[in-house]
Amino acid sequence: MLDFSLLINGIILGLVEGLTEFLPVSSTGHLILVGQLLNFNDDKGKVFEIAIQFAAILAVVWEYRSKLTHTLVSITSEPLSQRLAVNLIIAFMPAAILGFLFLKQIKSYLFNPFVVASAFIIGGFLILWAEKRQHEVHAETVDDLTWRDALKVGFAQALAMIPGTSRSGATIIGGLFFGLSRRAATEFSFFLAIPTMFAATLYDVYKNRDLFSVDDLALFAVGGTVSFISAFIAVRGLIRFISRHDFTVFAWYRIAFGIIVLVSAQMGWVDWGSH
Repeated sequence: MLDFSLLINGIILGLVEGLTEFLPVSSTGHLILVGQLLNFNDDKGKVFEIAIQFAAILAVVWEYRSKLTHTLVSITSEPLSQRLAVNLIIAFMPAAILGFLFLKQIKSYLFNPFVVASAFIIGGFLILWAEKRQHEVHAETVDDLTWRDALKVGFAQALAMIPGTSRSGATIIGGLFFGLSRRAATEFSFFLAIPTMFAATLYDVYKNRDLFSVDDLALFAVGGTVSFISAFIAVRGLIRFISRHDFTVFAWYRIAFGIIVLVSAQMGWVDWGSH
């Protein structure tokens, strides 16, 4: 029988993952903080994070199932479908290559309070800068992106290997700097998350395969369900939000969270090098 306290931890972490994965606020930073506060940051906790991340990806797949299905079915005949597929491959490659070459070193040297807090705060100020500068949009929708746009967003995504940066934050704000509309940058970030997070999840599953246990299936099911539902709500909510607002609120949130990182590390509340 599933322990009640473990069940509550799973629900809370699933909610945190789902709500933060696709917002420009760094899900990893939030999971580290909440996992430490719940004392659920051991090997089982890290494997659990893999499961709820996978569930969050499925929420994007479900939300955009019509677009994705149409792209797959028509990829041999429609130029727009071919363009989207090629752009996703191009955008995926920088993070894939750099991650393969340097991920171990990044985890060894960059997971510390100063780097995490700095990434949060610098990212916040970059959002403020991106929103205050004059927008020159040349790509209103995802279908308008060129391969050069995709490559630039791909290199922006690679910056998210720095802890606290936020994969979605790097791709969305990078997209704004590169001339994408808010909607185009956000939706391309969602689409790019699918191959990127699938690859990262499969790698983590392979690396931690000995830690998976049939006894944990109930916990994974509960946490995954919560992650899926909350990610689905977050994705839809963000699309509606950016139709009326800019990303400034997320900038100030990142700056505040960066300060929380520094304070919690200084007080010894959270071990920000635990990942």
